[in-house]
Amino acid sequence: MLEFITEKESSWSFLKKTDLPIFIYGMGDGAVKIMNVFDRYGIPLSGIFASDEFVRGHSFCGHLVHTLSQIERLVDDFVIVLAFGAGYQSLYDRINDIASRHILLAPDVPVVGDGLFTYEYCLENAEKIQRVYDLLEDDFSKQTYADVINFRISGKIDYLNRCTAEKGDIFSEIIRPWESGIYMDMGAYNGDTVLEFISQSKGCYERIYAVEPDSRNFRRMTKNLPTDERISLINAAAWDENTTLGFEDKSGRQSRLGTDSIRPAKIKEVAAVTGDSLCENAGYIKMDVEGAEMKAIAGCRKSIEKGASLAIALYHRNEDIFELPLAVHEINPNLKLYIRHLLYIPAWETNLYAGRVADPAPIVSRRPLMS
Repeated sequence: MLEFITEKESSWSFLKKTDLPIFIYGMGDGAVKIMNVFDRYGIPLSGIFASDEFVRGHSFCGHLVHTLSQIERLVDDFVIVLAFGAGYQSLYDRINDIASRHILLAPDVPVVGDGLFTYEYCLENAEKIQRVYDLLEDDFSKQTYADVINFRISGKIDYLNRCTAEKGDIFSEIIRPWESGIYMDMGAYNGDTVLEFISQSKGCYERIYAVEPDSRNFRRMTKNLPTDERISLINAAAWDENTTLGFEDKSGRQSRLGTDSIRPAKIKEVAAVTGDSLCENAGYIKMDVEGAEMKAIAGCRKSIEKGASLAIALYHRNEDIFELPLAVHEINPNLKLYIRHLLYIPAWETNLYAGRVADPAPIVSRRPLMS
């Protein structure tokens, strides 16, 4: 069991035992999370550096922020710990260039929830992890699953370099937007993925439901999307019942449902809806809801039972990479499960795709987008 997991030593264990000085690359929430783990493990931190454009005499958590070139002039050899996300090609290439000169790790810390993703954690959940691996439809999904898990244990970015897929291939091979009819975007942000769907489907759809709880994101989405009677914009959170919830409104992709650790002053009330209350026969559902994916899946049960194609974020919580595929499979065992990782360091943008293999010749019979 778990023969595909080859990394046994966590990035944290490596950092604890290395004799090399350790520098964190980046500032912000990611750096704070990593520094908290350093404190827990007793990992010494030698300093912090940032990209040249962000270094203007800054200090962060008591450390003067340097440039990489300054550190390279002062220190012969050191370890770099990446503390931010890289999701566009030029930054991705820059990080890989740095990794060619220095040991660079991108330790995994959960976006939501506690605990660390280690080999021991995998052993504790071995049966579920192995079951998902066995359920995956194609070899590339299995390779991606293995690479992402090995990355999350070790922090070695070569695993992500190897399994990164092209989004266009996903639309042509797994998800067929032109066959979807009704699209539901849960966590629609500023409308970018709705516009992507409209483009991929060439405007041939019956209806779009765009669900976004953050008020400022919702206003941006309203401005960005075309005026079309077929597009419904819902300022609400995706959930497993229609209710009202506390919400941390951060005006970004990290806006999420409130927790006890967030100061009450930052929490506002927001409506929450199930996908099934909006539509019980959606053809394609995207879920990227900052850790509430399990609730969103339960709220879309009727559409999933009827065979909706799915795109679901697998990276917010440690358990998402195995619990979410198993939840989808429990609702509809006939859906074929795929995993793809899109361009991103760390393993954000690792997604579950579920669908039924369709005839390769697209059949477009729906009304095109209104001009």
